[in-house]
Amino acid sequence: MQNGEKVASGEADVAGVIDRNVESLLRRREAEKAATSSEDRIADAISAFAGSMRFVYLHLVIYGGWIIANLGWLPVRKFDPSFVILAMVASVEAIFISTFVMISQNRMAKAADRRADLDLQISLLAEHEITRLVKLVTGIAERMALPEAQNPELRELAKDVAPERVLDRMQATEEKLDEERR
Repeated sequence: MQNGEKVASGEADVAGVIDRNVESLLRRREAEKAATSSEDRIADAISAFAGSMRFVYLHLVIYGGWIIANLGWLPVRKFDPSFVILAMVASVEAIFISTFVMISQNRMAKAADRRADLDLQISLLAEHEITRLVKLVTGIAERMALPEAQNPELRELAKDVAPERVLDRMQATEEKLDEERR
């Protein structure tokens, strides 16, 4: 086997892993979408429509027509000359649309939290594996009497990271920076 063939084989292996991961994620996303309640699907559809240009155009026509008709610019009888009904309709619509948007955002926040938890778990697993590899390589280097085996940084890298200690340190640093800003 030549060097180019090894690289091509390695690239194929990586591509296979990437394909498997993407397919797995897509299947998971499809399963989660299928498990979404009808109420959540309705809220998502309304939120999507309310966030579209069709919604804007529709409202320009409806509200614009309402205003023009009640200003007396059209040959129709004014049905809301003081625009009180228009204000009420707009207020009720805003209440419902904001509620639907909040429902969708809450669901999306839960999904984002699940993804963040997955990222954390994968990072912790990778950190654990790397720590074990550092210990293994350090042991090999010591056995071979390599000077790098005495590097004090290796001892620090060979320690398992406690996530709660990292979070405590992050929080303490954030609090310190907040105090300095005041």
